[in-house]
Amino acid sequence: MYTLRCLSVATWAKVFSRLPTRLKSTGGRPSAPLGSRFLTDPDDIFKHNMWDHVQWTEEYKENARQKAEENFCVHIPLKEQVKFDTEAFQYWDKFYEMHQNKFFKDREWLFLEFPELLPSSAKSQVTNKCRGDKQAEILPRSGSRRDTETQHHQHNGATHPHRNTDNCEGTARENNDEAIQTCTFPGQHASFRILEVGCGVGNSVFPIVNSIKETDAFLYCCDFSPRAIQLVKDHPDYDDSVCHAFVHDIREELASFPFPPQSLDVILAVFVFSSIHPERIQGVVNRLSTFLKHGGTFLFRDYGRYDFTQLRFKKGRCLSENFYTRGDGTCVYFFTKEEVHDLFSKAGLEEIQNLEDRRLQVNRKKKVVMHRVWMQSKYWKSYPPSPS
Repeated sequence: MYTLRCLSVATWAKVFSRLPTRLKSTGGRPSAPLGSRFLTDPDDIFKHNMWDHVQWTEEYKENARQKAEENFCVHIPLKEQVKFDTEAFQYWDKFYEMHQNKFFKDREWLFLEFPELLPSSAKSQVTNKCRGDKQAEILPRSGSRRDTETQHHQHNGATHPHRNTDNCEGTARENNDEAIQTCTFPGQHASFRILEVGCGVGNSVFPIVNSIKETDAFLYCCDFSPRAIQLVKDHPDYDDSVCHAFVHDIREELASFPFPPQSLDVILAVFVFSSIHPERIQGVVNRLSTFLKHGGTFLFRDYGRYDFTQLRFKKGRCLSENFYTRGDGTCVYFFTKEEVHDLFSKAGLEEIQNLEDRRLQVNRKKKVVMHRVWMQSKYWKSYPPSPS
């Protein structure tokens, strides 16, 4: 049986003989400067820190499934689980108190994976800059348990055009072109609006803010950790003329947003939904989707099922199936492609992209290989049918 936490050199050689060099995913992820590093010779395994588009063997997947099932057999009692949900913001607040803004790196890869984040006026300039600047690998900080900020690569997924029209609650629309009634809210005069949920200390916020200045775009960002939002506001690049940061718990049904329904062009959720109890996630997606304009896009990236981080959890950390708590009380869920599709489809959104991003992450010093998998998805809010 393979070691699920990592593979030794000998074991890797055995596995390699059965691995196709590329995973062909629904969504058509094309080759790119940083997305086309294919391992074709097992002797080259330790030449780089990451290899792209790797498919798992059936044997490895079965061993991973068994490991997850073993962990689920020893789960935290229900009466002790409640605190990880009701006190979630406190656990994350303590995390940010300890680490401040030094734990994660800024996500400079965002515009290569998600060009939809930028208005058309800024898209080509920023994308070209990212292509030139990001030829080096983006790696997690040493010892990071939340090593989600590993190497990310370019994706030129299909997109739908955004209509630069605002919406206010109760405003009638006809063919998505009618003028709107005036509302008063931050960013109301912007023609392109972005919301990042679970923004943390701004690792996505500031790459976006620095890219939308001098455009007619506006960014909203929220987190349920007051400490995280304060760190965002204290950042030297924070600019309230293009950004509005606010404390908000997206799990709460009655919590209000500072903008009206159908007012957003893009919603971004990067490694956020995995921290929410799986029974709550559908409600969160449903509510957030009501704030998208027709033609707006929901961008999602998060942990995939049987990722290295899931399989290294020790017994006794499982809250429910594929849902775990870390030693500091923060939680993490691991998604399948089918689950992600159901989440967004049930919210009335249509698929643009839904793929598993499978990589081999290499520790060249220790000579071990780790299987990584992330989910990356794009869903859009279609236009209502024209009246007959």
